[in-house]
Amino acid sequence: MKVLFIFGTRPEALKLVLLIKQFKNPVICVTGQHNQMLYQALKLFNVKPHYDLKVMKKNQTLFSITANILLKIEKVLEKEKPDVVIVQGDTTSAFAGALAAFYKKIPVAHVEAGLRTYDKYAPFPEEINRKLVTPIADVFFAPTKEAASNLIKEAIPKNKIFITGNTSIDSLIYMVKKLKKEDKARQQYFKKEFGITFNKKMILVTGHRRENFGQGFKNICHALKDIAKQNDTLIVYPVHLNPNVQKPVTEILSDVSNIKLIPPMDYENFVYLMSKSHFIITDSGGVQEEAPSLKKPVLVMREVTERQEGVAAGNAILVGTNRTRIVKLSAELLKTGALYRRMTAKKNPYGDGQASVRIRNVLNRKF
Repeated sequence: MKVLFIFGTRPEALKLVLLIKQFKNPVICVTGQHNQMLYQALKLFNVKPHYDLKVMKKNQTLFSITANILLKIEKVLEKEKPDVVIVQGDTTSAFAGALAAFYKKIPVAHVEAGLRTYDKYAPFPEEINRKLVTPIADVFFAPTKEAASNLIKEAIPKNKIFITGNTSIDSLIYMVKKLKKEDKARQQYFKKEFGITFNKKMILVTGHRRENFGQGFKNICHALKDIAKQNDTLIVYPVHLNPNVQKPVTEILSDVSNIKLIPPMDYENFVYLMSKSHFIITDSGGVQEEAPSLKKPVLVMREVTERQEGVAAGNAILVGTNRTRIVKLSAELLKTGALYRRMTAKKNPYGDGQASVRIRNVLNRKF
């Protein structure tokens, strides 16, 4: 069986690296949708792409990304002639990669299939990306029962759907084991590079969603400033490279003494920050999946989430970009009272670290 992986962002890479290692001589094609952060993740797991489409351009649009991936990947598919193309999640790389495989009549396996918000603009463009992959795909690896149920509602045959858990948990568990041996060195690194010490309750923040650009991000930043001024805490915010994020964050938060604005972290250091945090404020889907394994509550800065399992289990709370709600719930979690205990009591609904093995076994049977 010849397997071709197509992906382009760091989250995709982190969710695929251990699956890649399950196969003998897989072909790896990266689109370069997020080049710098993508290669950090690949290097960490010693994964080297065979192809890089290098679609990343300054001020690129969804139109140009999609068109460039389609145009450049045609030759890769013609040359390699894989038995199956594997795409992950809901990025433009996943959608364009699946569509290109369809044009060449190559079967598509969709990892992390079936996530839905049923709001086509939230998240944008991810909700439509993943829904467009569904009618193209031939095998569906759903991370949870709810994701599988969504696919069944859309008339996907049950014999094509496999509940595996999420591959992100595979990578997280692998990395946590590694970091346990490096605690002293990591503490020294953060103190030397950023002046960060972990002697206060630390709130970790991430934010990058397009639907929050503009007033939404301003609301988030003002909420973080309120939290920092009203509580004896440290806020650590690795700021996404997108100018729509950088501008409001820098303007509103750069002069607050107990908020540390730092560059985006590689996976190792980010997992370490998650493990050291008291709780996490994020709009990231991956962090929603990972935090429960580390027993960290999550405040989700989105109005809706396709990862409802964490909300239902009590691991996460939707706060949107509501300044008052973010500030109020953060203050409550800093007390480490009943709310904090409830949010850390449940096991992770997203997986047990064996998703990659399950996916490999299915593909070996199918192809």
